[in-house]
Amino acid sequence: MRLWRSALGKSGILFLLSASVLLTGCIRVKQSSDTPRLLKAEDSTRAEMLAEVNRFARVGSLRAKMYMKFEDNSFAEFGNKEVYRSADGEIVVQRPAKILMKVQVPVLHSDVAQMTSDGTHFRVAILKDDGSGKLKRFIMGTNAADYSRLQKSFGSYDLEGGKEMKASVNAMANLRPQHFTDAMLVAPTDDKHSYVLSSVYQPEEDTTQQKKSPLRNVIRPYYLVDEVASGTDGVPRITRRFWFDRVGGIRLARLQLFDKQAEIESDIVYGLQGNLTNTGDYNNLPLEIIVTRPKEHYSMRLKYQSPEEVTIGRTYPDKAFLLENSWGLEELDLDKKLADLTVQQNAPSPHSTPLPNSAVRLN
Repeated sequence: MRLWRSALGKSGILFLLSASVLLTGCIRVKQSSDTPRLLKAEDSTRAEMLAEVNRFARVGSLRAKMYMKFEDNSFAEFGNKEVYRSADGEIVVQRPAKILMKVQVPVLHSDVAQMTSDGTHFRVAILKDDGSGKLKRFIMGTNAADYSRLQKSFGSYDLEGGKEMKASVNAMANLRPQHFTDAMLVAPTDDKHSYVLSSVYQPEEDTTQQKKSPLRNVIRPYYLVDEVASGTDGVPRITRRFWFDRVGGIRLARLQLFDKQAEIESDIVYGLQGNLTNTGDYNNLPLEIIVTRPKEHYSMRLKYQSPEEVTIGRTYPDKAFLLENSWGLEELDLDKKLADLTVQQNAPSPHSTPLPNSAVRLN
C-alpha cells in the first residue's frame, strides 16, 4: 500500500510538471520584444534656439557647386515615386530672395536648364530634352501666381505645342527656382512674430546602423519652435516651424513653411553639419538639404560638391538673377496664358440664348 501511494505521488508530481511545461507554451505572463530605442534628450532654451536660427541667417549670399537629385512624388498615394539620376548644378543665392540655378549633365557639364528668380518673377530656360527639341522652351511667370487652372485646361484649351507643351509646363512651372531660396537662406527671427516652444518624440530609423540591426529603430526627441503671425482678422497663423534635434546637443534639423491655409508649402530637411568655405567663419552648417514640395509633388536633394570651395558673403548684381533668352527659344509667358484663359472662360457661350427684355428686371 505504501509503495502504491509513493508511486502515485511521484506520478502526480510528474504530471503537474509536464502540464506546467505544456501550458507555458500557451499562456505567457511575460513576453520580450524589440522596441525602438529612446534616445537621450539634451535641454535647451527658446532663446538659444532662436539664436541658432539667426546664426543660419548670417549667410547673406552663397555660391556653390551642387549634386542634385530629383524625385517625382506624383504617385505617392499609390506608394510609388520616380527617382531621377543625379545631376551637377550650380546655385547662386542672395537675400532677400534672389536665385540663379543651373542644372548640368554630369561629366560633360553642359546645361540642361537654367532658371532665375528676382524674388517676384521667375524665368526658366529648358535647353535639353529627349532629343526631339519639342520641350525646349523659355518659360516666364510670377512667383506668387497659381497656375493650377492653366495646367488643368490643356485638354480643352489649345496651346501651341499640345502634349509637349503640357509636359514642359508641368515639369518646369512646378520646379521653380524660388522654392530653394528659403531653404538655403533661412530668414531671421523678428519682433513681428511670436515664437512658441513645444517638444515631440518622433519614431525614426537610424541610418548609421545596419538595416537588420535592433538598434536601427529609434525614438528621437525634438524641440519645435512655431513662428506665429497675427492675421489681418486678428486670428493667429503659423508661418514657420523649426525642428531642433536634441540628441548630442541642439541642431536645426528641419524647417516647415506654411501657406495662409496652414498647409505645408515646403518641408526642408537639413543633413549633417560641416564647415562651408575655407575661412573658418561658417562652421556647423548643413552639407545636404532636401526640399519637398507636397503641392507640386516633388523633392529635390541638394548636396555640396566641395564645401570648402563654397563662396559666402559676396554681392552679386541684379542682372545676375534675370535670365535672358539668349538662345532664341520659343517663349511661354504663363501670366499671359493665364489671362487669356480667364477671358475665354468668362466669355459668353455662342450657343447661349439671351433673355428677352421682358424677362430682365432692374431692382
